[in-house]
Amino acid sequence: MRKYSTEQLRNVALVSHGGAGKTSLLEAMLFCSGSISRLGRVDEGTSVGDYDPEEVRRKISVSTALAPAEWADHRINLLDTPGYFDFLGEVKSALRVVEGALVVLDASAGVAVGTEKTWSFADDEHLPRLVFVNKMDRENANFDKCLQELRDTFGKAVAPVQIPVGQANDFRGIVDLVRQQMLTFDAAGKPSAGPIPAELHDKVQAARDALVEAVAAVDDQLTEKYLEGQELTEEEIRQGVATGVKSRQLVPVLCGSALKVAGIAPLLDALVHWLPSPADRTVRAQTPQGQEEQVACEENGPVAALVFKTISDPYVGKITLMRVFRGVLRTNTTVYNVSQDHDERLAQLFLMKGKEQVPVDHLPAGDIGGVAKLAGTNTNDTLTCREHPVKLPPIVFPEPVISMAVEPKARGDEEKIGAGLSRLEEEDPTFRVSRQAETAQTLVSGQGELHLDVIVSRLHKKFGVEAELQTPKIPYRETVKGTAKAEYKHKKQTGGRGQYGHVFLEISPLPLGSGLQFTDTIFGGAVPKQYIPAVEKGVRETASEGILAGYPVVDVKVNLYDGSFHPVDSSEMAFKIAASMAMKKAFMEATPILMEPILMVEVHVPESVMGDVIGDLNKKRGRILGMEPGPAGQQIVKALVPQAEMFRYATDLRSITQGRGSFRVNVDHYEEVPGPIAQQIIEQAHKEKAS
Repeated sequence: MRKYSTEQLRNVALVSHGGAGKTSLLEAMLFCSGSISRLGRVDEGTSVGDYDPEEVRRKISVSTALAPAEWADHRINLLDTPGYFDFLGEVKSALRVVEGALVVLDASAGVAVGTEKTWSFADDEHLPRLVFVNKMDRENANFDKCLQELRDTFGKAVAPVQIPVGQANDFRGIVDLVRQQMLTFDAAGKPSAGPIPAELHDKVQAARDALVEAVAAVDDQLTEKYLEGQELTEEEIRQGVATGVKSRQLVPVLCGSALKVAGIAPLLDALVHWLPSPADRTVRAQTPQGQEEQVACEENGPVAALVFKTISDPYVGKITLMRVFRGVLRTNTTVYNVSQDHDERLAQLFLMKGKEQVPVDHLPAGDIGGVAKLAGTNTNDTLTCREHPVKLPPIVFPEPVISMAVEPKARGDEEKIGAGLSRLEEEDPTFRVSRQAETAQTLVSGQGELHLDVIVSRLHKKFGVEAELQTPKIPYRETVKGTAKAEYKHKKQTGGRGQYGHVFLEISPLPLGSGLQFTDTIFGGAVPKQYIPAVEKGVRETASEGILAGYPVVDVKVNLYDGSFHPVDSSEMAFKIAASMAMKKAFMEATPILMEPILMVEVHVPESVMGDVIGDLNKKRGRILGMEPGPAGQQIVKALVPQAEMFRYATDLRSITQGRGSFRVNVDHYEEVPGPIAQQIIEQAHKEKAS
């Protein structure tokens, strides 16, 4: 692959709602540009972008794939992102390292929730964008409907630069509104120009007039010429579109069919000529002293690169993907990881073409590539030089919204599952692994059920560990509402030295959050001092194991107020056993109750579905605390909801809001479990203990 300067590079992320055909479009662009010789298909598992075994099996993208396309003396680094909500972290990381976004629409589905979300993410990064209406050959394709939805949703900046000739089974080509000619395409995607069909003249003229008006509005000189009634030249329109795109005042809409490689060559032209190069972008960074520094994308500056993705490969090891924001990264050199404060030796640098690694000797400013086996470097780290260290702003990944317990299918795989999950956590910043001490379970947390299902499948394929997901146990707690006293005498005589321990305990409730307090009010040596620690140990061990349903006992005070001993047969073990049994008796007589964790839930939803969301929270035993206006026209609903009702809330909310809602939670406090529910929990605990 030939070398390109910073000005000759284009970095473009393909984003859309799931199923719009991004991966097929990537394949078509690679094929049309000659980067691949055969057109692969997603449904056959032969595409460059979907190479992961999970992607091949599911026929969807679950991670960002990179591939370079060489076109018109430029190299376009294409980043194909997943369209499903469970993998939005991949979209966010891709959008951080590009200068432009290509928003893909399904011509028969139009603007969907995923379109709105990814558009919003592109706004967050201040990215110029183009829209490609894909699948024009599909049944029910409707370009005009898509265009109207785009304008209704995203404003008047949306302007077509092409319109289709026919659609669905009648799709025959496109009309280029700038050149005013019809383009048809052969099987390799090569365009042929011809006259515009007569029946489209009026439609084409109206669309071109709208384009000229939109272009004129982005440049003062063009505006003046337009208002004077002068005709804009083809070159002025082309240049005006480029200016409008780069200033984010114009979003050109193109169309075609990825499967037929139709409209792909003009799309590649548009990416090269209308989107900015990395040289047009400056990013903010921080020095170790906390001062802000502007990092211009130029090759002659000190190196600064951001790690935006990490891949755990069972054969190659750890693959680190990075974007160079300044300077030049070179093979077999040493860089400084300012985030981790250590040096890293770069081995062979490479470009990624799907799963294929294309070796290169350097990555110039603006380029995107990778290197293997950087053991101490993770996603979001900045690689720079010790002489001029700067730290690039990290990617803000979405927090996990669902947690499940994970258990190995085979005994003895606990260590292997831990090591594998740790590697996958390094690879995916939206995935978390934690150990819940109260329930002795390993929890995996992610963006949705599909996300966690993919994690478990990768655990098997990459690390050879079979595991299964389960609903996590709730960390219930036990306490008492009343006061009670109990006595227990542990006495055994089996020949030789016997066992004797005798205690009187009183249990009483404490305020929430007090834990367990042990006191003694022994007078006259009824229980010798050397045995009191054994009594406390018996009480605390029993409390930690639980009495009512096997959950820890909290917020109680236990007082040892009397007892007796035997000068020969008493022992620490005897008093420990006596204390344990007395604790159980007293606890069960002091009106024991179960306590459950209550979450503070903050839900962001469109106003149109707020009633449905509130109704759903009420069904989950939630208490609505209030509502207030939120950003982007949304409403914020705050509620207290038992944790037991919230494990699959991410899926429920996605269903209610069609993916437009989001939420966050944190544990607020503990409350008593309602009687009938508590009884079910206790009965289930006893069944599990008996089995």
